[in-house]
Amino acid sequence: MRSMFIRILTGVGLLLIVSSCATVPDEPLAPGQLRLTGVRFPDVGGVKTNLKYVVNLKFEADGRPEITRVCVYWSVYGPSCEDPMEVNYGNGTLSSFVRTPLKGQYSFKAYVYYLRNGVSLRSNMVEIPMDVTP
Repeated sequence: MRSMFIRILTGVGLLLIVSSCATVPDEPLAPGQLRLTGVRFPDVGGVKTNLKYVVNLKFEADGRPEITRVCVYWSVYGPSCEDPMEVNYGNGTLSSFVRTPLKGQYSFKAYVYYLRNGVSLRSNMVEIPMDVTP
């Protein structure tokens, strides 16, 4: 009975620790810093192999750092970098062309390079699972 009580308390303690970590807000952005927060492909009924798509990245930034390159990985393929097509600081979105790889399941990862005080910096990386079909 005592060991069961200890297990329950341990489980509750672990749940509290995990949930408290999940609710802690990200640290504040430094002046001129940019952080990616999400990635989305257009809803076109599936991503097909060897085509160019417009990918949309969500970001938050302190000020208006100049985004110079958008780079992506498809699991083991990459990086492949393009110029951003459109950057909207008002709603924190940017778009760029991305060419898809061969058919398969991939981990799609994206990051950007941006200028902060005249220095080129790399942002954090965002990642989503992707299925590329023929």
